[in-house]
Amino acid sequence: MPWTPNLSVGVKMIDDQHKIWFEKAEKLFAAGQKNEAAGYIGELLDFLDDYTKKHFSDEEKYMLRIHYPEYPAQKKAHTAFIGQLDKLHNDYKNSGSNLTVILNANKMVLDWLTQHICNMDKKIGQYAKAHNQL
Repeated sequence: MPWTPNLSVGVKMIDDQHKIWFEKAEKLFAAGQKNEAAGYIGELLDFLDDYTKKHFSDEEKYMLRIHYPEYPAQKKAHTAFIGQLDKLHNDYKNSGSNLTVILNANKMVLDWLTQHICNMDKKIGQYAKAHNQL
């Protein structure tokens, strides 16, 4: 599932960070197709833990700077995702790289990348463009 231009938010910093997310997701999916996901899942979860928090922080600072009115909903979604990620990371630590953890990681990343970006993040770009904040 590569990043495609239709997933662009229209804010370079956000798009660039989303592209990195997609690169990592691609590696997980490719590893899964080669039955190598078990060896990659820990690395992915460590990356997501660090990178997600940085990305959300950067995105939230941007939203505050442009006075984005839907910031509270975004913040809530980010907090919920961090909670899901923490749970997944704990599941991985407790059970190792079993199939359920791998499937849950795949689903969580795929859902977030497609649903959140398309349904919420794109609105940030639309707002920024409409208010000359790009």
